[in-house]
Amino acid sequence: MTATHKNPLITVDTIIEINGGIVLIRRKNPPYGWAIPGGFVDYGETLEDAAVREAKEETCLDVDLVRQFHTYSDPKRDPRHHTVTTMFIATASGTPKAADDAKEIGIFTRDNLPEDIAFDHRQVLEDYFKGKY
Repeated sequence: MTATHKNPLITVDTIIEINGGIVLIRRKNPPYGWAIPGGFVDYGETLEDAAVREAKEETCLDVDLVRQFHTYSDPKRDPRHHTVTTMFIATASGTPKAADDAKEIGIFTRDNLPEDIAFDHRQVLEDYFKGKY
């Protein structure tokens, strides 16, 4: 008899600092809402490469990773399945454009975050703005 293992899925998200704010995307697919750009790590890909790739795919920005921020692993953080995400902080210049899974894009500050934030990203952003490293 063979055992079936269920493992969490590995993801990355990148808080992109630009023009005095951070970039969020409005998701095209469920779960809907605004989110930090990110996605799944491909097999054979490093977390860092995945973070840069996902940021480019969703925002059209070339980012420079500054540091790894924190890993979030609550099994309930994604309503679709158990994911573990490593958050990065990056900088970028240029004009973000919504692409791939993003239907809209915006630059936000701590004072004007949207109400409908997907996943556990509101908690992540609170940690980020508090400097909880």
